[in-house]
Amino acid sequence: MKKLLVMCGSGIATSTIVMGKVKDWINKNGYEDKVQLFQSKIAEEINHIDDYDIVISTTVVPDSVQEKVIIGLPLLTGVGTDNFWDEVKAEIEG
Repeated sequence: MKKLLVMCGSGIATSTIVMGKVKDWINKNGYEDKVQLFQSKIAEEINHIDDYDIVISTTVVPDSVQEKVIIGLPLLTGVGTDNFWDEVKAEIEG
């Protein structure tokens, strides 16, 4: 089972919105048995990024972990959502 983390600056506001959309998408696409979801703030998780298979962030992340993070802003703006979901799907199935 893949571990997916959704994080934002505070672990409350935008991560909650994104988490809801991610849960809906996972259920709609039949991945509920393949993905375990977590939500937090970046300050608590930055040193534990490697504990997760997929990381979605709505805030800026340090250069040292950028290649491990999928930027979740498309779910807030509505721009680029198809590419975002393609990237998430590839990580889940990969």
